Amino acid sequence: MYKQILLIALIVASVQAFDFKLFTSEIMEEVNNYNTGSTWKAGYNKRFEGMSFDQIQAMMGTIATPVHMIPDERYTPFETIQNLSLPESFDLREAYPKCESLQQVRDQSNCGSCWAFGTVEAISDRICIASGQKDQTRISSENLLSCCRGTFACGMGCNGGYTAGAWNYYVKTGLVSGNLYTDDNQNSKTECQPYSFPPCSHHVQGEYQACTDLPQFNTPKCYTECNSQYTQNSYEQDLHKGVSSYSVPKSEEQIKAEIYQYGSTTASFNVYSDFLTYSSGVYQNTSGSYMGGHAIKMLGWGVENGTPYWLCANSWNSSWGENGFFKILRGSNECGIESGMVAGFVPGQQ
Repeated sequence: MYKQILLIALIVASVQAFDFKLFTSEIMEEVNNYNTGSTWKAGYNKRFEGMSFDQIQAMMGTIATPVHMIPDERYTPFETIQNLSLPESFDLREAYPKCESLQQVRDQSNCGSCWAFGTVEAISDRICIASGQKDQTRISSENLLSCCRGTFACGMGCNGGYTAGAWNYYVKTGLVSGNLYTDDNQNSKTECQPYSFPPCSHHVQGEYQACTDLPQFNTPKCYTECNSQYTQNSYEQDLHKGVSSYSVPKSEEQIKAEIYQYGSTTASFNVYSDFLTYSSGVYQNTSGSYMGGHAIKMLGWGVENGTPYWLCANSWNSSWGENGFFKILRGSNECGIESGMVAGFVPGQQ
């Protein structure tokens, strides 16, 4: 059984304000100046200024999947992997340039919904890939977040959920269309359930209002109907269902083969406080306290200055990291990134 990643922090933290500015300066000094062998750069991310440790933790969000919900592993045969001749580097954005979802970075806002975003982003990518880059449907994080709830389903909404449960929900129940939040109802006319929380600047001084200016959002109510602006389909007609869900084995070659053949996967990793300062390069934990965990989308791999990495998309909008994406050390299960990975087949894949 692969290692389970705890995606809601279970640590004791101080309720007093976390001096992020002081913390960042110390990390930047260590990573950028003293650690000559560092593979990544740290930078000041304004998002956490004035926040308590607990408030920062709330941005991480999911719960370790109960044993009974863990899907079986799906192995790619050794002979198949050999025949694939997997390249040294691979980026789904380049392999499928017409798939708009692969170029997009969404925003979870002030809700611990990374488990939902990491799932629907991977599903959306796979739908486009399976259609020959024709189907640009975005699957709704709002629908998954609000309706897949409970210990035996997906968890606790904005307070955390299970990535394996989320994929299972897509297969068993289905999910409707839905993309980003918009304040002009544009997405409401073209999608069943767009995200209801506005984007904000996560850990950086970006184009959006600071996340500290927004409340910590509660889980939206589940609606089994589309918004009133959307008239293309009924809720039932808009549902998209998966074919199957499974665990991806904790193996570098297995993960590569999965991404190369079928598309993005949903991965999770343990977050330490130095990750909050990530700016560029290939991240690997240098120092800092354990913050909890985070679910993201993995869409490729490569080598940068001799360091192997996995390519991932975050859900903190494009003002964070490398235009919303980040690289993390590959091949050593850095922060658990190669453990507890899940994926599934969409219609047209098997």
